[in-house]
Amino acid sequence: MATEQKARIGVTGLAVMGSNLARNLARHGFRVAVHNRSAAKTKALVEQYGSEGEFVPAETTADFVQSLQKPRQVIIMVKAGGPTDAVIDELAELMEPGDMIVDGGNAHFADTRRREKALKERGLHFVGTGISGGEEGALNGPSIMPGGSAESYQHLGPVLEAIAAQVDGVPCCTHVGEDGAGHFVKMVHNGIEYADMQLIAEAFDLLTNVAGMTPAEIADVFRSWNTGDLESYLVEITAEVLGHVDAATGKPFVEIIADQAEQKGTGRWTVQEALELGVPVTGIAEAVFARSLSGHVGQRAAAQKVLPGPSSKPSIADRDAFVEDVRQALYASKVVAYAQGFDEIRTAADTYGWQIDLGSMATIWRGGCIIRARFLNRIKDAYDKDGSLPSLLVDEYFADAVIKAQESWRRVVVAATGAGVPAPGFSSALSYYDALRAERLPAALIQGLRDFFGAHTYRRVDKGDASFHTLWSADRTEQNA
Repeated sequence: MATEQKARIGVTGLAVMGSNLARNLARHGFRVAVHNRSAAKTKALVEQYGSEGEFVPAETTADFVQSLQKPRQVIIMVKAGGPTDAVIDELAELMEPGDMIVDGGNAHFADTRRREKALKERGLHFVGTGISGGEEGALNGPSIMPGGSAESYQHLGPVLEAIAAQVDGVPCCTHVGEDGAGHFVKMVHNGIEYADMQLIAEAFDLLTNVAGMTPAEIADVFRSWNTGDLESYLVEITAEVLGHVDAATGKPFVEIIADQAEQKGTGRWTVQEALELGVPVTGIAEAVFARSLSGHVGQRAAAQKVLPGPSSKPSIADRDAFVEDVRQALYASKVVAYAQGFDEIRTAADTYGWQIDLGSMATIWRGGCIIRARFLNRIKDAYDKDGSLPSLLVDEYFADAVIKAQESWRRVVVAATGAGVPAPGFSSALSYYDALRAERLPAALIQGLRDFFGAHTYRRVDKGDASFHTLWSADRTEQNA
């Protein structure tokens, strides 16, 4: 095949995400090599969408690699884990030094670091790339979070920036950082998404079971919220789902969906890594655990038979005022979730030596991705003003927002408790706010107990960083540790 007829970039793995990404590339004028383990999918893609651009189909992996311009660039869109390793190994045997493999799946960042190191030893570039936006984003412009070396981004960046979502003329794509940084940031993005969805669900539950509103009425509330500070993709589609009526039964669609939320693992990874890094991401953790609890159908059924709720429930004298309280609580809790997510990214960057620009992360999440929202501009502004900001909650704008919301926030948590409506997202976010602002925490007692039973030592408030131990089982004198 003549060089001018070869493809600029290739995509292997043509399920919906891979197919849509290939179509996106073709629509932007790139000649795209396409390949799938099942040749029928490759053929179907070209037959159905061949008019959208130039596709170079290949039945075998060898033909696929040979159809690419050098240095070759291949995007793999296959299931994370073993299948990804298998495809990488097969491609690496056929590629030459200087060629590039881009993993666009939801890989664990530790796997990406391992793969990048192994392929670097073979002279190949490996770019772990987070892609957010679902099927629609992959086709029409996702948020793209590529890791890998700065050198690899020089070659790949122009392609990814061309197909990414655009906000105010700025592509929702930037080089995140070395090796696994891209997949780490995508993982945290998904963790924030879990928290965001849990908070929205809690708001719906409170408006239903405390304010007594119908799904259609709550849909209207979310539509109005989407015109203000809460404007976001998730709030927008919440109104759509709540306003939808089931054709078969005539009931509100949300009432005929089984109340068992599933998950694919990225939220759980976010919490696991936060534990390893020592970063409290309580909002994300509560969202993950809430999904897990929803799936414990047997336990829930048994509990419903024996565990009563409150004997009396609070009455809402002013429904409009309660709706406003819920809105304020939702916004404040959302700010906490994002603050915790950005804390985790910053800590990981320090730990792994990634030069991550937190303001840039907010920038590329403004469009294309699931958590795109108006207030990401505020987050960008906050980090532009102070790149070493210790927490989003101490930025002037966000501090003012949560301070103004806190009375509403507290009323909502009290109402939820009084009505027996679970609100782990709202309540944990408020507890985090209170713990962060507290002058003194009960951790002092915990450290005293640890020293009593395990001689784990403690520091005194009046002796600097020196450590001490009390001889609890003897005369209780204090010793330098």
